Amino acid sequence: MDTSRENGVHKWLITAFHVIAAIQFSYSVYYDYMFVIVPKEVFPIMSAYGGKFKFLTFWNACMQSIYFTVCSFIDLSTSEPSQSSLVKIKDFVHSSLAFPVAMFVGVTFWGLYAVDRELVLPSKLDAYFPTWLNHIMHTNIMFFTLLELLLTYRKYPARSKGLTALTIFQLTYISWMHYVHYKSGFWVYNVFNVLNLPQRAAFIVGCVLLACGFYFVGEKINTVVWEKPKRRKGEEHPSA
Repeated sequence: MDTSRENGVHKWLITAFHVIAAIQFSYSVYYDYMFVIVPKEVFPIMSAYGGKFKFLTFWNACMQSIYFTVCSFIDLSTSEPSQSSLVKIKDFVHSSLAFPVAMFVGVTFWGLYAVDRELVLPSKLDAYFPTWLNHIMHTNIMFFTLLELLLTYRKYPARSKGLTALTIFQLTYISWMHYVHYKSGFWVYNVFNVLNLPQRAAFIVGCVLLACGFYFVGEKINTVVWEKPKRRKGEEHPSA
């Protein structure tokens, strides 16, 4: 068997996957920002302080766009990327942010949608927020970040570093969400309108813990798929 040819085919399949993901998420960000314009009288929060950047979904879509664009750049680079600083940054971002945040966004959105869609995507927005865009931002993000974990190797960071980065990201968004409420009088998500203060606090703590849980899920999948074969070749598991 011509293993070099097999490896070459595999490399280009991975490159195609990264390019498709980069185009898909970048276009979704562009379309959402430029064309999803909801009149103030229909849903006031959409035009309130912060614009599109109020929403964690938009933050996540931007992050996935940048991440997969960087992956595509690395794939298409003619230099040997395996030990480059850019690859190390890419691995850290996927492990600590891109995977857990994407899974959190998708799972919480569809979980709340199943309970009462008005809590996360009121039906009045259907005329402005197309179904295909909804699925790119809330469904495809889970599948693509999971495929990325399964198809490409990364060295996970020490848990202390990965969880610290994820926690800082979450606290930053939580602070921003409260600042938007302070400036506009609106909660970004309707679910906060039906919760009292203790319930909101419990809900936020639960969300933080859930996202951290997805960090461990990603680490476990990475260990099962990649680290065990690497160990058999004499490489050590990343410190925890």
